[in-house]
Amino acid sequence: MADGGYNEALAKGDRLTDAEYKADVAKLARYTGLDPKYVDNSDLRVELMHFLRELLRDRRTMAGRLDSRLTGPAPMNASETGDFDPSMTDIRPPYTAMFSQYVRSELNYRNDSTYYVLGGGILPWDYGTQNENRYVDVSEALRSAFAKNPHMKVFVGCGYFDMATPYFAAEYTFSHMGLQPDMRKNVSFQYYTAGHMFYIDVPSHKKLKGDITQFVRSALE
Repeated sequence: MADGGYNEALAKGDRLTDAEYKADVAKLARYTGLDPKYVDNSDLRVELMHFLRELLRDRRTMAGRLDSRLTGPAPMNASETGDFDPSMTDIRPPYTAMFSQYVRSELNYRNDSTYYVLGGGILPWDYGTQNENRYVDVSEALRSAFAKNPHMKVFVGCGYFDMATPYFAAEYTFSHMGLQPDMRKNVSFQYYTAGHMFYIDVPSHKKLKGDITQFVRSALE
């Protein structure tokens, strides 16, 4: 639906007939799990943070952005968005503590400087686009790298429950880079039933290890 009917519906906008609009509302509600009335009120355009808050509103729960499988208690039920990311609060503290223990106990590295997690302390991240009114796009740099080294191979790991870097966006980007046909076979996609950090899911971690091993072996052939 994302690259077919839904895309066409967004492009048509007010030119949709009443029957087309109602059919698209019903489809989007079925695919997303949202109430059709909410989809209708959003004019088929559901913003991500609103989706994560609305999806489980009847349970007074919100879904995580980095991993929508992870949920947490929602703020006041009338709020439009959540006040924190449940997937971040579930993942960040234990990993930070584990890393701190590892570097001090296993590596014997001791330093009193603050350890920043996920860019904390160095925000805002500067992608060089703040004054250009556009999103960050490194696909041209990757296309150029392929052109200069046609033997380069790229592995793309995608988590189905990743709301921060959706797998479909990665597919869309690679399919619009203008790669030569013989270069496309050098891009490998693998999918995991997990979120942004799919290695925290035990089955996905096992699959990832096998996928990376196979990728490295094939790259050396």
